[in-house]
Amino acid sequence: MDQGTQMRAHLCGIRTAWTGAADAARAVSEIADAIGGAEIAQLVVFFSPDYEPAALNRALKAHFPGAATAGCTMSGGFSPAGGLDRGLVVIGFPAKGFRIVSTVLDAIGHLDVERTASAVRSLRRTLEPHGPDDRRERRFALSLIDGLTDAEETVVSAIAWALDGIPLVGGSAGDDLTFRDTVLLHDGAIHRDAAVLLLVETDFPVQIFKSDNFEPTSTKFVVTASDNEGRVVHELNAEPAAREYAMAVGLDPEGLSPMSFAAYPLAVKIGGEYFCRSIRRMNPDGSLSFFCAVDEGVVLTLAQPCDIVAATRAELSRLDEALGGLDLVIGFECVLRRLDAESRQVRHGIAELYRRYNVVGFETYGEQYRAMHLNQTFTGIAIGRVPAPAGLA
Repeated sequence: MDQGTQMRAHLCGIRTAWTGAADAARAVSEIADAIGGAEIAQLVVFFSPDYEPAALNRALKAHFPGAATAGCTMSGGFSPAGGLDRGLVVIGFPAKGFRIVSTVLDAIGHLDVERTASAVRSLRRTLEPHGPDDRRERRFALSLIDGLTDAEETVVSAIAWALDGIPLVGGSAGDDLTFRDTVLLHDGAIHRDAAVLLLVETDFPVQIFKSDNFEPTSTKFVVTASDNEGRVVHELNAEPAAREYAMAVGLDPEGLSPMSFAAYPLAVKIGGEYFCRSIRRMNPDGSLSFFCAVDEGVVLTLAQPCDIVAATRAELSRLDEALGGLDLVIGFECVLRRLDAESRQVRHGIAELYRRYNVVGFETYGEQYRAMHLNQTFTGIAIGRVPAPAGLA
């Protein structure tokens, strides 16, 4: 087993494991060896885009023959041992203490909202077979969405509507900022232009969360020309978008890069709260492609990053207190947050927090939280250390 392959057994029965092995079959073999004889009912996996998905599927089936699987490509992973630029991250749920059902939503680029909502409601009924809903506080939903379909807003809205209050978190599949091919897995099948949805009911205390580290400035941009469906902004303040943005942040338009966009995020105000609308890339015609849909007429505010370590520490500390101690956090973190942390040389501080609070997950092309698709945010599900009281079971 590679020295880089590690496993952690959590009090709730979940096993988390990760490896930097370059080959998919070897990575799964090492993860299986690390997990040992633990009985796993559901695997959730995040993997490098250069893994061959079919080989990964074969290895998962061979080493975990009784487990359901769900997963996606990532733009990097993270674990209690720190960041993982490439490799495989695995979360293994036991049958005891967790009841999980899942489905695939196909062709999300042309989503049939009614059909999607019907599929989600059917899945929910499978999890809720016993009449009155008295276990709602111990249910949550996880979404994994193809990050290159530009369909997250529609998908998340349809799912959240049909979930009827079950809290949703998740992430958009990435591919190391190449924007060529993102892949999802579900029970041995490979999917693109799709989303995977898992509904979970557990005997343990849980809470979803989101954390960001920016505050608005006084600099505003009005989107005066855009292609909302393609997530492309052509003009800001009636000027070419890239040039207007670059002038506002004091950069040469020709030098704009993912690092620039991470350091100078844009945000939109919704219901009195600001949410990031991160830039994906500058296009040859001077337009800007975004990770989220941006409507014409929307006012974007230039945001100023705050201390990312302090903001993350505050949120994890709050969750730790609220749940009576954190056993595990499954997280979905925007890849731009990692770039920002690296540029400010504070990634080690984030890694220390993830070690202390048992945080595992992947770096995304977007994050889901309840009915919203977000950027430059850290979302996830926190699982407490102690089972719920027997009287509530």
